[in-house]
Amino acid sequence: MQQEQDETMNPAQPFLSDIETLRAKAREQMDKGPVTSAYGADLDRVLEVLNQSLATEIVCVLRYRQHHFAANGLNAGPVAAEFLEHANEEQQHADLFAARIVQLGGVPDLNPQTLTGRSHSQYVTSHELRAMIEEDLVAERIAIAAYTEIIAWLGDGDPTTRRIFEEVLATEEEHAEDMLSLLEQG
Repeated sequence: MQQEQDETMNPAQPFLSDIETLRAKAREQMDKGPVTSAYGADLDRVLEVLNQSLATEIVCVLRYRQHHFAANGLNAGPVAAEFLEHANEEQQHADLFAARIVQLGGVPDLNPQTLTGRSHSQYVTSHELRAMIEEDLVAERIAIAAYTEIIAWLGDGDPTTRRIFEEVLATEEEHAEDMLSLLEQG
């Protein structure tokens, strides 16, 4: 019994490295910035997924802004204001993804020629206010589904990127709720 307790207290592989080992590892490959040997995700794939999500957010910014300016009719004022608020929040999401890409040593892909092909959602506009709201709701639902899958895929391999996606997901869920409420009011 005592031997079992000693083994759990002193496992063969310590939970934490000793300070000297941590210091030595920190000096190795300093050019990798925050990506250390403890990073548990496929870095190239994470960068690809982040760039796809960046494209998604940029497409959403553009669609919401177009809807903001194109909205017309008796009820258009408050809806247009909601579109603009969402566009600004989507831009914040894009900035979060771009900053994380750079932090991980990648390059944000903002090439307009390939943007819509990399985006999870589509750029669909309309002249009808209800159709605009419906398209924005569909796009939010696509982002929610994609980001939920990405969060599960990241798991504990890259907790920082996972937390960014979790933060963005919460806002996307609010956006979907807002769009649904607008549809129910109209």
